[in-house]
Amino acid sequence: MAYRPERAKEALPGDFGPIGDLYQELSQFPSVVYASVGVGFAAFGGAECLPLYTEWCQPDLGRHQKLQFSRQYILHHDGTAVVPVTPVGVPVEIRDQLLIRMSPTGMRKAVLTHHLEMGQKQEVLEALWSPDDKGIVFVGWWHEPFRLGLNACSNRRSALFLLDPSGSSCELLSSDSQAISSPRLSPDRTHLVYLEGPVFGPHRQCLKLQMLSWQTKLTSTVVDIVRTATTGFFGIYSGALPLHCWAGDNHRVLLSTPQRSRKELLVVDTKLGSVKCITAGTPEGSWTLLGIQQDLLVMSCSSPNCPPSLVVGVLPPAGSELELQWTSVEKASVLPDTEWKTLTVHPTVTVEGNHDAGQAFEALLLSPQESKRGENIFPLVVSPHGGPHAVFDACWCPKMACLCQLGFAVLMVNYRGSLGFGQASIESLISHVGVQDVEDTQLAVELALQMEPLDPDRIALLGGSHGGFVCCHLIGRYPEMYKACAVRSPVINMATLLGTSDIPDWRYAVLGLPYCFERIPTKEDLAAMLLCSPIIHAAKVRTPLLICVGAKDRRVSPYQAMEYYRVLRAREIPVKLLWYPEENHAISGVEAGAAVFLNCAQWMIHHLSKESADAESQQAAKTSEV
Repeated sequence: MAYRPERAKEALPGDFGPIGDLYQELSQFPSVVYASVGVGFAAFGGAECLPLYTEWCQPDLGRHQKLQFSRQYILHHDGTAVVPVTPVGVPVEIRDQLLIRMSPTGMRKAVLTHHLEMGQKQEVLEALWSPDDKGIVFVGWWHEPFRLGLNACSNRRSALFLLDPSGSSCELLSSDSQAISSPRLSPDRTHLVYLEGPVFGPHRQCLKLQMLSWQTKLTSTVVDIVRTATTGFFGIYSGALPLHCWAGDNHRVLLSTPQRSRKELLVVDTKLGSVKCITAGTPEGSWTLLGIQQDLLVMSCSSPNCPPSLVVGVLPPAGSELELQWTSVEKASVLPDTEWKTLTVHPTVTVEGNHDAGQAFEALLLSPQESKRGENIFPLVVSPHGGPHAVFDACWCPKMACLCQLGFAVLMVNYRGSLGFGQASIESLISHVGVQDVEDTQLAVELALQMEPLDPDRIALLGGSHGGFVCCHLIGRYPEMYKACAVRSPVINMATLLGTSDIPDWRYAVLGLPYCFERIPTKEDLAAMLLCSPIIHAAKVRTPLLICVGAKDRRVSPYQAMEYYRVLRAREIPVKLLWYPEENHAISGVEAGAAVFLNCAQWMIHHLSKESADAESQQAAKTSEV
């Protein structure tokens, strides 16, 4: 008979019983995504009052969409600190809003709106007014001879331009052979900072912080690419610069970026080129700068066991930044009965000729508290991140917290090649993908089993995209160790994926091969791609596998999953394929995303149960006899 994938059903969290109820509860914590401070006004007693406008988002599982809403506050500022914070009015829902910009006075607000059909997305343009208000500074990308994917790719050829609104001229302001992002103008409108990195190669890399003098149009490097950390600073990565990042002194720039497995707040002195971390050692693992205006910092902070909180603080003078004091605006509480820690993993063996691969990497462990659970050991869910050049920073993730509340420990692995560990770590994975990332994940699991109260007979894998690639490698290489596996949009066969993805250059980059638009793959290229793909280990797989794919995925063709599914079904391995007709690579729709997680959780719970383990052991014995 023919095997067909199961079309994913439209399911609500309530359809999944207690698991769905827990997921719905933990998804209700909103995240702040935008903040703007208005012009202050005098208050009684000499204090200054500053209006704070914020925007938040959270999934609305009842309406099957993301809910956006605004909240406003009055901050009372005594000159050195924010004393009390007063909420103003009630939250207001935001609809059909693409972009918001406050006027320089803070008294007016410009809103760009557009009606989008379900599933459509909009790029937000990187543009700002020139210092004299006579032109527009913007980032432009080259799209010839054909377009390559931009999402999660900071390595596309681009440049800064100055456009005359009349259309009479368009002046190049930066190099035209690099990848440019995040132009930000100083308050005195004399200097422009932006991020710059190389074109092609790893899709996300360590970046330079460049500064352009508007008067001379000369560019200098403020912070260079960091290959390996020598002073505790691990480099700057994409997305680091918020819309407002300059201090009022016009020479300090503030940003938040991964530093190993934490997201930290850094202050850069553009005159000295020095970098200082302000948040190192704090209980929160992730600090996201929403902006700094009038030296008032607005930040979101969270950790794996604590939802996002909104805090503000007044930036001290240069040299005294570590004295910064935070005032809570919206505070979240730590999740009860859960704890997290960072495990440092030291590779014992490095790949021959890979001189940058010897450095340590990290994994985040989120687990139930032993004494309160009354259990001796916990089942473990292992999750390598996607990318491959991405990172798990120690932030709030409802799905991981939900697994922990269900009684699992969760190990999130930042294998070598992850962001936040320096450029040398990123480059160490090149030519070793499918080997180093897989061995690192396995090494992290073995270390966790040695150090923590975990059950070695109840281990599951969970990963998406390249994380799914690593998971599928692991169930082929260690078929007896992993009792369940659930993946989303996995890369299965790099050779057959080459002509169907919006990022064909990635296949060459991870093999250490140069890419050009007209390149035709050789038989050696295709052989190398196949040999580092999970499908070559399919004959050894015994682990029950759930695969979730979006039919409109342009990055990783869903037929990759179909290829793997058919092979495993033919070998009578427990495998299930869920097909989401309207979803893309991330399967990020509110309803579909919830359904994917809940199906994965149920799959792992079922196959890690004792009854299921006994039945699968009998089936494995029968298969080996045949």
